[in-house]
Amino acid sequence: MATIFTKIINREIPAYIVAEDDQYIAFLDIMPLAKGHVLVVPKVEVDYIFDLEDNVLAGLHVFAKKVARAMDKTIKCTRIGVAVIGLEVPHVHVHLIPLRSMDDINFSRPKLKLSSEEMQQIADTIKKGFDI
Repeated sequence: MATIFTKIINREIPAYIVAEDDQYIAFLDIMPLAKGHVLVVPKVEVDYIFDLEDNVLAGLHVFAKKVARAMDKTIKCTRIGVAVIGLEVPHVHVHLIPLRSMDDINFSRPKLKLSSEEMQQIADTIKKGFDI
């Protein structure tokens, strides 16, 4: 059965997509730790990050770097934190989280609840970062 991320990739369910190419996609986490929390996902459905082919793993990090740079330009934060947990969804994903303090990357904190309008505005803002 396809993961929720594969369903996003296949446009079977909606997402706030901020970047995409033929191998990777980045979209807002719908249960973010901070405003602008992005998930970066390879389009190949693999559960464990260290089971990815070397070139896919390397490409995932390069793609995540491009997304993080766009986030840096458009979201007010100290830096972009990176986390790979891999337990929530059986599909490799990298969390990119705007940080203002160490607590911003604490996954045991309550998640934010943002309106669809605010999520779309954040996604649109990050997309603009690719052009700056």
